[in-house]
Amino acid sequence: MNGHIFGPVPSRRLGRSLGIDMVPFKTCTYDCVYCQLGHTTCKTTDRKEWTPLEGVLAELEEHLPTTADYVTLSGSGEPTLHSRIGEAIDRIKGMTDVPVAVLTNGSLLWQAELRRELAGADLVIPSLDAGSPSTFEQVNCPHEDISFERLLDGLATFRGEFRGPYWLEVFLITGVTTSNAEVERLVRCVDRIGPDRVQLNTVTRPPAELGLAPVSRDLLDRLAGRFHPPAEVIAAHHDGWEETGSAGGQREVLDLLRRRPCTLDDVAHGLGMHRNEVVKHLESLAVAEQVRFTCIEGRWYYVAIR
Repeated sequence: MNGHIFGPVPSRRLGRSLGIDMVPFKTCTYDCVYCQLGHTTCKTTDRKEWTPLEGVLAELEEHLPTTADYVTLSGSGEPTLHSRIGEAIDRIKGMTDVPVAVLTNGSLLWQAELRRELAGADLVIPSLDAGSPSTFEQVNCPHEDISFERLLDGLATFRGEFRGPYWLEVFLITGVTTSNAEVERLVRCVDRIGPDRVQLNTVTRPPAELGLAPVSRDLLDRLAGRFHPPAEVIAAHHDGWEETGSAGGQREVLDLLRRRPCTLDDVAHGLGMHRNEVVKHLESLAVAEQVRFTCIEGRWYYVAIR
């Protein structure tokens, strides 16, 4: 029902993004407290062919040609865990003229082999959520193989080798990574990495851990100027981002929620959609103030606003 290809879905950064899920659900090097897909069920640094590449490419071929601005390797786990990601990039570029983007947490970029594999991508967007080892452990809960210094070294080394656009997402959480000291540490880390763009994000979807608070748009705007280059705010607040396309799927999601509150998985399974596609629709509906989310007995539910 939920295949390896999803979308195209609207993306604040990438326009219409045709997503490719390279690894099983919640297979990741981290267990981030803010993840909208819940806690990691398989925390690993093992790179292998988690999903048969031939099957993924065959499914992609069925979706091409399609109207998309990017083919995006992302999904519901860490895509760089797939041992054939470099081959996937090369073969996708042989199938379509649509540029290939890789969205990654950046945790494995210290591996020279992986850096070589990603060299063929048209755009790489890693993330940095902390400016110190203690905050890194608190926010990302990484696999024991990944130290904060190893992460930073990989992010900086890849910048020196990669010839394409290199954007860095910085995720901020109120009271966790918004103190002056932590922001200053983040700024120094970003200076060391040297990305082409810095993009600020915050909690806008139900996180894995309860009680995490988003950073206000006003504060994000103020913090953006402290980075070099000045950051752009990509968090989905109620003042601008509108979904383009995929209206049919969005209507189906809203119709379902009008009948009963649902979890993310309820919507995905009920409508036969990929979780990531559902997340995009729910986010757009929340921005339009047609849907809100609430916690009931420790589980996040989406509810239509009547």
